[in-house]
Order: sequence, then C-alpha cells, then structure tokens
Amino acid sequence: MILILSIIALALAGLFAAMCVVNLAVLRPPEGAGGEAVSILIPARDEAANIDAALDAALAQRGVEIEVVVLDDGSTDGTDAIVAARAERDGRVRLLRGAALPEGWIGKTHACWQLSKAARHPVLLVVDADVWLAPDAAARLSGEMARRDLDLLSGFPRQITPTWAEKIVIPQIFTTLLGYLPLPMARTRPDPAFGAGCGQLMAVRRAAYDAAGGHAAFASRMHDGLELPRRVRATGGRSDLCDATPVATCRMYETPVAIWHGFSKNATEGMATKRALPVWTLLLFGGHVMPFLTLVVALIAGAGWAAAISAVACALVLGARIAMALRLRQSWLSVVAHPLGVMVVLAIQWSALIGAGRGRRAVWRGRDYGMG
Repeated sequence: MILILSIIALALAGLFAAMCVVNLAVLRPPEGAGGEAVSILIPARDEAANIDAALDAALAQRGVEIEVVVLDDGSTDGTDAIVAARAERDGRVRLLRGAALPEGWIGKTHACWQLSKAARHPVLLVVDADVWLAPDAAARLSGEMARRDLDLLSGFPRQITPTWAEKIVIPQIFTTLLGYLPLPMARTRPDPAFGAGCGQLMAVRRAAYDAAGGHAAFASRMHDGLELPRRVRATGGRSDLCDATPVATCRMYETPVAIWHGFSKNATEGMATKRALPVWTLLLFGGHVMPFLTLVVALIAGAGWAAAISAVACALVLGARIAMALRLRQSWLSVVAHPLGVMVVLAIQWSALIGAGRGRRAVWRGRDYGMG
C-alpha cells in the first residue's frame, strides 16, 4: 500500500513539476513601446490607507497617454476626500461617487461597470486600490496588446508578503496558476473555458469589453478574473495571462483572518464546488502533501523502494517550487512550508463549500454575499 501511494504521489508531483516548467517558460513580460491611450480605473471602498500610493504609482506612468478614474464606493474612512484633493491638483485624476448598489450586483462588479462608462480611452486598465504600478506598466500592457493583437491581457502582480501567514498561503495562488492552468494550450485555442485572468490587474480594449457586455454580463459574480476573460473569448476576442510581477506590486491581505476571509469570499466560484473540489484535493494533496507523508511512513517502515520513489516526488515538488520562488521573488519560507500552505488552502476551500451548503454568507468590506 505504501508503494502504491508513493507511485501515485510521484505521478501527481511530476505533473505539477512538468506543467510548472512549461508555463514558466512562456510567461514572459510584454516588450515594446506603449500602444493606445489607457484609462486606469480604480474601484475603492475604504481604501484610505492605500489610495495615495496607488495614485502616486498610476500618475507616474510614462510612454503612453493616461487618465486615472477612481470610483468611491461608499467609503466611510475619507477615501473620497483624498482622491478629491488629488483631482484638484492633477487634471488627469477624476473622482466618481458610486451609485447605490442595485439588487443582484456585487460591489466591485458594479463599481467597475460605472468606471467603464466614465472612461475616455480605448484601453481600460482595471487595478485594485492596493496595487502599485511600475512606471512603465500601462505602456507595456497596452504595447503588448497591440503587438500581439490581444483584446484582454491580465496578470498577477508581485505579492508582498511580510508576515509568516502571507508567506505561506499567498503563493499558493501561483501553485494552481502555474501548475495546473494549461497556458500554452490557452494561447493556441480560443475556447472560453481556457480564459483566465486576475482581477487585481486587467487590461481590456473598450470595444471587446462592450461586445462582451462588460461587468454587467456577470453582475452577481465575484470572480471577475475568470468571468471577463471568458466572456471576451466567447464574443470572439483574444485574451492572455502574463507574468505581471515586473510591472505591478500588491499586498493582498495583512492578517491570517483577512487571508481566510479573502480566500473564502469567492471560493465557490472557483475550486470550491461539489465537482471541482474533490479533483483539486486529489491534485493538491496528492501531489504536494502526500509525497512528504509517504516518505516519512516509508522510512519508518523500512520500505526502501517506497522511500526512494517518495523522495523523487518530494524533489520534483521542491524543485518546481524553488523555480517558482526565484521567478516570482517569493520567500524561501513559502518553499519550505509549501505542504502546509497547500493544506491551509484546501481547508479554506472545504470550509467555503460546506458553509455554502449550510447557507453561510461571506462578509467583505461591510457587505455580505451569498456563497455559491
């Protein structure tokens, strides 16, 4: 039995390592001069601690014409006053005050929809208020879209993770992205099912956005990083997911509680479904945790072949994680504690699925949402 489990663990670990290498080889930053003018759109709700830095970074763009439009979505911490003051000093900044949230809409989705209506330029770059753009971000994203004739280009910013909880859990986003999303196939096939993006940083052509119905087409959905690319593809557009770590930086969640709630709020639109989660559990637990468990058990039991196979599986997982950490500038703690991080993510997903089945609602930024 130990030998069988070791072989299964080796196969799953090998799948992760092989996919990780292939995907890392093609995820390169865009090159070339800036393309069309860009409207940088920032939805903000209680972002007083972040909005000044986000505006500084957005206004520092070079190589392409920009405007920066911020929608204040009912903030109570003075976010709107900060943006209003910046708009008085810099004509490229505009402040929108969000309308009341309609029935059936998600807060961020409604904010992005309003922002899109106010944007004046042909490329819409939607960024979260806790994302800091590099000075050439807009130019490189717009230029890459022009060079490759893309309608939507998204990417995960470099994740800042100063605390131990962030170091262990946040990098697991890339475990699923680089290990299991068939990006080479997604680039050659227009199938909407292969569409993927990151809601933290998403550039889309106005024409493609409108043709896809914009955020209004999925008003009640939280996972815009999946929904918008898939709908752009469904209406004949082309999308891609790039390595955005050189052009953007973000700190997602600062505490263990925030990490848990942040990962939970849209889990049931991703992994945490009755059909998907058992498969993800097999892939993640079987390929990232079981190799280390079988190695320990095999060593204790004196099962030489099983121990050797498990050791190879562990080496594949750690080798891929080291490559990922070097490429994305992740903490070494994220590599050492990788199995623990996988287990935490799976615990969050199962908790979300069970909670949704019991009618539990997700709460985020003072609003609650039905889960699932």
